[in-house]
Amino acid sequence: MVSLLALNFHGVKPKFSSPSILKFCCWNSHSLLSAKCLCVCSQNTDDYNSNSNSLSASSPPPAQSSIRSVCSLVCESYYRQISYLRSSPSKLTLQIDPDSLTHDQVTTIVASLAQEAGSMVALSFFYWAIGFPKFRHFMRLYIISATSFISNGNSDRAREVMHYMVTSFSEIGRFKEAVDMVIQMQNHGLTLNARTLNFVVEVALVLDSVDYAEDMFDEMRVRGVCPDSTSYKLMVIYFCRIGRISDADRWLRDMVERGFVVDNATCTLVISTFCDKGLMNRVFWYFNKWNEMGLKPNLINFTSLINALCRRGSMKQAFEMLEEMVTKGWKPNVYTHTALIDGLCKKGWTEKAFRLFLKLVRSDNYKPNVHTYTCMINGYCKEAKLNRAEMLLSRMKEQGLVPNANTYTCLIGAHSKTGNFERAYELMEVMRKEGSTPTIFTYNALVDSLCKRGRFPEAYKLLRTGLKSGLQADRATHTILISELCRQADSKQALAFFSRMFKVGLQPDMHTYNVLIGAFCRQKRMEESEKLFEDAVRLGLIPTKETYTSMICGYCRNRNVSSAFKIFRKMKDNDCTPDSVTYGALISGLCYDSKLDEACQLYETMMDKGLNPCEVTRLTLAYEYCKQDDSATAMVLLERLENKLWIRTVNTLIRKLCSEKKVGVAALFFRKLLDRDRNVDRVTLTAFTTACYESNKYTLVSDLTGRISSGIG
Repeated sequence: MVSLLALNFHGVKPKFSSPSILKFCCWNSHSLLSAKCLCVCSQNTDDYNSNSNSLSASSPPPAQSSIRSVCSLVCESYYRQISYLRSSPSKLTLQIDPDSLTHDQVTTIVASLAQEAGSMVALSFFYWAIGFPKFRHFMRLYIISATSFISNGNSDRAREVMHYMVTSFSEIGRFKEAVDMVIQMQNHGLTLNARTLNFVVEVALVLDSVDYAEDMFDEMRVRGVCPDSTSYKLMVIYFCRIGRISDADRWLRDMVERGFVVDNATCTLVISTFCDKGLMNRVFWYFNKWNEMGLKPNLINFTSLINALCRRGSMKQAFEMLEEMVTKGWKPNVYTHTALIDGLCKKGWTEKAFRLFLKLVRSDNYKPNVHTYTCMINGYCKEAKLNRAEMLLSRMKEQGLVPNANTYTCLIGAHSKTGNFERAYELMEVMRKEGSTPTIFTYNALVDSLCKRGRFPEAYKLLRTGLKSGLQADRATHTILISELCRQADSKQALAFFSRMFKVGLQPDMHTYNVLIGAFCRQKRMEESEKLFEDAVRLGLIPTKETYTSMICGYCRNRNVSSAFKIFRKMKDNDCTPDSVTYGALISGLCYDSKLDEACQLYETMMDKGLNPCEVTRLTLAYEYCKQDDSATAMVLLERLENKLWIRTVNTLIRKLCSEKKVGVAALFFRKLLDRDRNVDRVTLTAFTTACYESNKYTLVSDLTGRISSGIG
């Protein structure tokens, strides 16, 4: 029996179904606790050492005097510190060399102190002991301490020891072994409760052992412990923080079904995490449900919801939420106002935002902060109202607020877009003088505008300067360079930058892939485009409307309409809505393949969906029917257009027909045009007249001259 105990603490993992080892350990500690004095306690320990093959078997047996002296020092130090601190000392101060004590001596001292001086004194020594690596991972110390406290009727302190044991052994990869021992303690008087098992779940999640944490819920039920709101909250918080929203939603649903309500902090986390993933409807469902169940939303909860709505552009709902918040007795603070100002600016409603901004300026309770000013400046920058943005920058400094890197980046980006690079460079110098170092975002804004203005060498030189100063190129930087190289048709160099992203640990996003896919599709290099498309999907990226449309256009350019339709069907299966460009590419492809009936059907589908076909699509389809001498169908197709679009399309169609010497068909459309608009376009008239003379169709010219002369005159 004794040798089994020694094996257990040499690392043999105890099983749930075999508590014999723990029984012996507890029995041994009880024998120690039954001693009447320190001397007897020491004698028991001597007997234990003489019969056991423990971790300290090679050490000499502890002398009675040493055990007594240590216990005496512990008591003296404890009461001296408690007298000085007027509370229980958080850490015991002992002038003892831990190397002078064996493992068995330490467990003996804990048991003796618990019996003779009480649990708190013993606990203070326990804390002292586990502060040293020598004893921190000695499991028997934790078990003897816990069983001693149980014997004293102090289960809370016993659970505290078990918590420390779980934490300590998780550090060395023996987490599950420690948990097994915690659960076995139930057989020896320590009633398991939700707090202890919640602690186990929390440590498991810190170790990313999420499967073990979920299994612990089943273990709770087996052991007769009901998971509480904290149990579920731990799981929800973990999944929210790692971005596994579906799992977080699953635990939240279970939590609601069991009648548990989240606290305000968890509510805020759920709102921000779910809203970042676009799950606003789900958030509102939970929010309303929690209100019904008794949650009283605070100012931070309401502000988080308002901010989420503003970021989505739902300003009407945001102001409705503001009204509800005020009704509940909460006054909006500067963060609430800033969220609304930012949302209004992003919608392009800067004047409304500025009125709210002025309200904040005139407030006695709250004043605009740096972020508020930055949101307002950014709003004006997006509308190219740079004089107002600069005015706000000056006003901000007058108020004693120091603009941050984001503030300057907004202005630098806006000036760069307008081509005022001189002011952009000047603002960068101001940033440095004020101690606000330009960030990679600042450089990205300048580099992007320089590239779009055809100043790539200057952009590249500027970027190299930023990188030499210690900045790291981010995903946006690489995407800007890749996009510029694609515009220059330098696909080899673009791919080199793309490969470099992976080497430096940057995963391209879908926008980066779209740039490359679009470039290869324009070059009719569909094999490279397909490979990039597959790579993006393999990485877990979700193709966008731009991705699918680029692929469809590429296939249609290659006269591979069947592959284009496969992508089109895949697009709809993935809930990605095609736009007029997507339909237009397919219609053009079908026209080139002379599949006019299918093209016409697709055209009608597009119109039924409320999408206006672009002029190229309208003209291509109508012209193809005219080539087939089916001008009647062409006219029917164009009839569904708005009057302005119809006139514009017919004018272009007439000119195109005239250039192809199809004067008779052009005349039919010309007559139709005169019925709707007497003010015929001069270019169209000239093209028609010229074509008639060249085709010797003089009667057509004379027939129409009388009808159109008044409209032109």
